[in-house]
Amino acid sequence: MHLLRPHLHTRRAFLQRAGQLTLAGTALPTALNLAALGEAAAVTVTDYKALVCVFLYGGNDYANTVVTFDPASYAQYAVVRGGTGDAGGGIALARADLERTLLKPQRALAEGRQYALHPAMTGLADLFNAGQAAVQLNVGPLVVPLTRAQFNSADRKTYPLPPKLFSHNDQQSIWQSSSPEGSTVGWGGHLGDLALRSNAKSLFTCMSVTGNAVFLSGDSALQYQVSTGGAVRVRAATDNAVYGSKAVKDLLSQMISEPSAHPLENEYVRVMQRSREAEVHVAAALAGSQTSAKPLATEFPTGNPLADQLKMVARLIQGRDVLGAKRQVFMVSLGGFDLHDNLIAQQPVLMGRVSEAMAAFYRATVELGVAQQVTSFTASDFGRTLTSNGDGSDHGWGGHHLVVGGAVKGRAFYGAPPPVSVGNTGAPEDQWHVGQGRLLPSTSVDQYAATLARWFGVGPKELGGILPNLRQFGVEAGRPDYPVDLGFMGMPA
Repeated sequence: MHLLRPHLHTRRAFLQRAGQLTLAGTALPTALNLAALGEAAAVTVTDYKALVCVFLYGGNDYANTVVTFDPASYAQYAVVRGGTGDAGGGIALARADLERTLLKPQRALAEGRQYALHPAMTGLADLFNAGQAAVQLNVGPLVVPLTRAQFNSADRKTYPLPPKLFSHNDQQSIWQSSSPEGSTVGWGGHLGDLALRSNAKSLFTCMSVTGNAVFLSGDSALQYQVSTGGAVRVRAATDNAVYGSKAVKDLLSQMISEPSAHPLENEYVRVMQRSREAEVHVAAALAGSQTSAKPLATEFPTGNPLADQLKMVARLIQGRDVLGAKRQVFMVSLGGFDLHDNLIAQQPVLMGRVSEAMAAFYRATVELGVAQQVTSFTASDFGRTLTSNGDGSDHGWGGHHLVVGGAVKGRAFYGAPPPVSVGNTGAPEDQWHVGQGRLLPSTSVDQYAATLARWFGVGPKELGGILPNLRQFGVEAGRPDYPVDLGFMGMPA
């Protein structure tokens, strides 16, 4: 693993992170990070842009999300997943149920390959077929490009693997920080660091609607957390009473507002003041989004926690002028994807929520006139096994992901369709599998992130500071078969 430079972990950065964690009211985070950026050029900021990470916690089953559909591949898929013919069965979806969500790319895939989305994902299938969404095939964490033989090699110095493969917490962190659990800064936070050199609104550059997410933590950029109901209040400063007592309220209010000669107490007061000021700004932005001449009219599905989060993101984007941020990185999430059991019963609800929420969010960006300026993308701990364990699938590696937005070069697949194989036979089609149908990624998370970062405005020279393994990929590394730009985004002029 290529680690970031430890000398960049300065006392200043430590104090910033300590203040951030105090504001969040939490202990050290349990997932996602990167490391400090150091000195780098700012991103190019001439207009507004936002990235929205939709993280699917638990490890989403790739094979029943982007489902192989052409007759030959489907037949193999059904057998491996315990089904019989086109009727499916076991954990294989019936082929007839996939016809409504069949994806129709502008250019047909080689060898007649076809894919459909999960039957519950009609909204995202429609966006794909209308050109506003794309699929990145077989993406996952890689330190260096690997073949199956290199994966099986004992030479880990030449062919290093991502640490702690198949571990939930570690792979969540590696997806979002290039390091296992315990890392401290995420690549979303690094994007915020670069953006801040052109835009001083630090608390509103990286915003989480899903709690403490170190993906959004940078050296200079501090993640600001909101709930689906809006800004989180400092109740001791705003309520009329605390624990039913005005005296307690007055004492707490005094404690969090009076300067102190003690440096740690004074830092705490500074953080609390920043929190209170930020709450006022966010509340004003959200109030304006509801009382403007054209309040947000897009309907989001009810009873859908991901939709609630994305609706809040849409409202924050609508209030961007009040917040004053030209570049923003958001994070939302949905859990429940660790389906070792009940895959067929439980995944439809989850996939339906993802599809409905992301489709509604895209419609909201169209309504707000920023569809070309806002891109959402999925991520997850890992893919899962193609083989069935009887009622579900087990931890895997690579998986398929969706990118949605007006700037996406949609109605297209990116990357190579992996053969449908369990990876145990020694046949040529096993080359992208490492056993039980676990995909050996043919695209790295660093390539995926770099493509999004370039659209966001990050220059080529800054990418290596954000994504530490990227130096092993692309033309300059002698690996043109692993390009830095995957091609699914329109690049800045």
